[in-house]
Amino acid sequence: MIDVARLAGVSQQTVSRVVNGHSNVGPEVRERVERAITQLRYNRNSAARALATNRSMNLGVLSYSLPVHGSTMVLFGVAEEARRNGYATSLVSISDVDSNDIRAAVDTLLGDSVDGIVVLAPMSAAAPVLNGLDLDVPIVRFEQGAPASSHAVTMDDGLGARLATRHLLDLGHDTVWHVAGPRGWMASDARRAGWLAELAVAHRPVNPEFSTADWTVESGYRAGLLIAENPAITAVLAANDSMALGIMKALTERGLSVPGDVSVVGFDDMSEARYFQPGLTTIRLDFDEVGRLAVDRLLQLMGGEAAETIPAIAPELIVRDSTTAPRTRG
Repeated sequence: MIDVARLAGVSQQTVSRVVNGHSNVGPEVRERVERAITQLRYNRNSAARALATNRSMNLGVLSYSLPVHGSTMVLFGVAEEARRNGYATSLVSISDVDSNDIRAAVDTLLGDSVDGIVVLAPMSAAAPVLNGLDLDVPIVRFEQGAPASSHAVTMDDGLGARLATRHLLDLGHDTVWHVAGPRGWMASDARRAGWLAELAVAHRPVNPEFSTADWTVESGYRAGLLIAENPAITAVLAANDSMALGIMKALTERGLSVPGDVSVVGFDDMSEARYFQPGLTTIRLDFDEVGRLAVDRLLQLMGGEAAETIPAIAPELIVRDSTTAPRTRG
């Protein structure tokens, strides 16, 4: 640590703050210290650090439905940020969000002596269960589409749906149809609400949404077959990119062009979206940032720092080739 401090031009105390994950270090100083750590191949002694801090140096992650793109990317961000701060991670997944499953998962993590827990279960039913827990370790939650708070990292999915809907309306489409995400997910509710809000502001007709059982390509494909049968539909907002891919596949099979006959917008900007045929216009969400913010806030709470409101992560509209001005379908 002395060598790291000398190379970085800082005190040993500053090096200690960096390696122990304290937030009161400027980004330029933190970068210098981390560069010196890399150059000198300094390895932190986890056992000694655990004894010195009275911590296990292990963070728990409780996750629901990992195959979903957002949860998987957030988990990656959590693991990377934890590692960068010298922590290991223990993962427990649940198949349901009822009180028994959540309580059992939390007990498992506490049995591993975790110092804090990140919950990746952005389901409407999970919030009241988590609110009822009385634990000795801090918890930070991922609540997609929920209002900003001090103990949860949120994303403004509603705004994302409004941006997507407005983009299609600005292209000249009379209205936008919606292939919704499955019920019970905060993201589904927020994206549906944003779609409805933008149509209301523009005084455009609202048609029944296409409901889906899950977030998969297959669900989108089934909705796409129904869309292909209705020549009045010229613009569609899918609740995620996987469903958008299924919609585009179904439309193509039925002899329709995307975007010539139907413009399609997705949500999430998964890494493959730019390689769809055509490239998918979508809403980009920074899931890595969710993981980073969740771990940073957890470390702050573990250190006894004040919990200020975490601003919601803003979405970004990414325009590619799957959207264009409408033409009459015959």
